[in-house]
This record gives sequence, C-alpha cells and structure tokens, in this order.
Amino acid sequence: MMGERVTVFCGIDWAERHHDIALVDESGELLAKRRISDDAAGYRMLLELLAEHGDSPESPIPVAIETSRGLLVAALRTGSRKVFSINPLAASRYRDRHGVSRKKSDPGDALVLANILRTDMAVHRPLPADSEQAQAIAVLARAQQDAVWNRQQIGNQIRSLLREYYPAALDAFLAKQGGLAREEARVILAKAPTPAEGSRLSLSQLRSALRRAGRVRGVEEEADRLRGVLRAEYARQPAVVENAFGRQLLALLKQFEAACQASDDLAEAVDAHFRAHPDAEILLSFPGLGVQLAARVLAETGDDRNRFADARGLKAYAGSAPITRASGKKHYVGRRMVKNNRLHHAGYLWAFSSLRSSPGAQAHYRHRRDLGDWHAQAQRHLFNRLLGQLFHCLQKRVLFDEERAFAPPSRSSLAAAA
Repeated sequence: MMGERVTVFCGIDWAERHHDIALVDESGELLAKRRISDDAAGYRMLLELLAEHGDSPESPIPVAIETSRGLLVAALRTGSRKVFSINPLAASRYRDRHGVSRKKSDPGDALVLANILRTDMAVHRPLPADSEQAQAIAVLARAQQDAVWNRQQIGNQIRSLLREYYPAALDAFLAKQGGLAREEARVILAKAPTPAEGSRLSLSQLRSALRRAGRVRGVEEEADRLRGVLRAEYARQPAVVENAFGRQLLALLKQFEAACQASDDLAEAVDAHFRAHPDAEILLSFPGLGVQLAARVLAETGDDRNRFADARGLKAYAGSAPITRASGKKHYVGRRMVKNNRLHHAGYLWAFSSLRSSPGAQAHYRHRRDLGDWHAQAQRHLFNRLLGQLFHCLQKRVLFDEERAFAPPSRSSLAAAA
C-alpha cells in the first residue's frame, strides 16, 4: 500500500462459473457491485472496475476472497496487490454480524468479505509473496505427495485382496523394501495373478521377469527363492473364484502401475526444480531432510521472508507449537487442531528421520521421553525446535550447524534455572 491509507476495499464471492464483486469505502458504503464470468473477459472486467475506483500499481485495492488458488487469484496477485484468503467458516461468523436471519446470498457474501477487510484487515494475513519458482515447487511437491498417498492406498487394496486368495504373493514380496510397490512384484503379479499360475512359473520365466523389472544382481538366487515360495503349500480358493480374484488383481495392478509411474515422474520433476531454488542448500543441510521432504517443507512455508514475523508464527502455522487456553482458574495447554496439515505431516517424517542422522536430535528426543512425553509428543517437540532453527537459518542465510543447534545449556543458564 506504499504507506498510504486504504479507502476502498473489495470482496469477491467465488463460484465455479461466476463471481460476485462488492466494493465498499472506509465508512462501509457500497460503491459498486457486479457479477463477472469465470474467464479472461470477466477478469478484465474486474480489473477495470477496480481501476475506476482508484486502483493503481502504487496503491492497489486489497481483495478478500474465500480461496487461495485458481486463475482469478493469479490474475489478482499481479503486482503488489494484497489478496486475503478468508476461511469460509470465519466469513460465516462475520455474516451473522449483519443479519440474524442466517440467509445467504452471493452478492451479500461479497459485501461481507469487503467489510472484513474494512474493519479487521490487520488481523488477517495476506497471501504470501512467494516467487514463481517456489509456487512451481509447491505444485509439484503437493502433486508428488498426493501420488505417493494414492500409490499407498491402491497398494493397501492389493494387499487386502491378496490376503483373500493369494498369501504366497504376500510372503514373496512384503518382506522386501518397497513391498508390493517394487517393480519386480508388479511384473510377476501381472504375469501370474493367481496361485495356480504362480506355481507354474519356471525358473527361466522368473529370471526373465526379474530382469525385465530391472534387476541385475542376484537374479538366480531371487528366482530360486520366489519359486520356492510360490510353489509352497497354502490354502486355496475354488478355481473359479480364484480366477475372478485374479481378474480383479489385474485391474488394480493397472491403477497401481500408473500411480507408481506418476510418483516417480513427479519425484524427478521435484528434484530438478527444488535443487535450482536458492533455499535448497540451506534446507538440505538439515538432518533428516532429503530432496523430496525438503521440497514439501519449502512448498508449505514458501520463500517470502516476511510471511512470518518470527519463528513462533511459523511454528503455529505448522501446528508444532502448543496452544494455551486460559479462562478464570482453568488453564489448558494442548496441540493445535487448525494448522497446515501437509507441513505437519512432513514435520513428523522430518523429526523421525533426523533421529538417525543427528546426535543432537536424538539426545533432544531422549530428553523429552525422559521427562514423560509420549513418542508423538517428543517428535512434535523436536519438530518445533527444528522449525525454529530453520527460521533462523533462512533469515540469516546460513547452513545448519549441529553444534550450535543442539548446544548444551551454559552454566549460567543452569544456575538461573536452579
């Protein structure tokens, strides 16, 4: 806003095919309202409407909308405009301030959103000014994470199905790293989707399948092991039922193959984009952070250094910092339920991985367990500390230092505590 006083506020009620616009002044008077289409012509009409009421590159009109994604938001975020993504639940609370009938209308919601900025803009956070590179990493990292979750879901379906009629396949592949997601498992199950077909596989067929799956070493030994497992004695379904299960397995394997391929392709794209980002070296210097996990952390925290005023804001956003509620004589400290779930999930993986690569992290975790924390509590506390260190390193542009990050308390601090 370039230090100038804001006198016009815009609210947009977003919908799939059209959007309702409302502009109000600082006294709450409705200046304009309009409905635009969800296309380039509609976006152009919106920008022209804003320009008519004083919008300029030096003093852009702030906008409130109930979403943070989409082409409309991208069109609004050009330049230095502040765009506020208002939670629909919060907007519904504001709606009750203007009427008790609880009626809802799209133009009325646009007016409510505009008035939210007019009265309470200081308590709402605008969308971060992340670079285009960081936004691209966010798209790819989230897509890769979704692909991994989808792969896991289909893999669990296959595992449950095999338990119904093909336990030999579970014994053959589940003990291996990657389990059913291994390419060897997918190739052999596609070639022998039933126990009868699996027991008929010869050594040459198994060797050929293993090589087709990319195996180079230990082909003979693995083929011998698989033949022994697949020909062992197990309980069997009737032949007709077994064949029906086999058809179902083949259908699931097609989805599984696509999910595994999508996960691998997106992982390569994440790797290429993330390593080119200026923050990559700092993130990868932290224990427990590989490329994929570090990219997920960057995707959710962004590279706008002004997004969080201090480390406490980042910790609250990630849900690692506890929340305190006090009323009268009651005092409650508990975990946060409202948080960035993707960052919170990445945090548990990060904290768990750091235990094996950082003596300081391991000592911190053991200290929290000795104090009585459960495993999840100790991990969350470790994640909370790692986030504080990450905030410091990104702000100061320095790499992670194990000795400074987990330095033992000084004698003066111990004396003060005593």
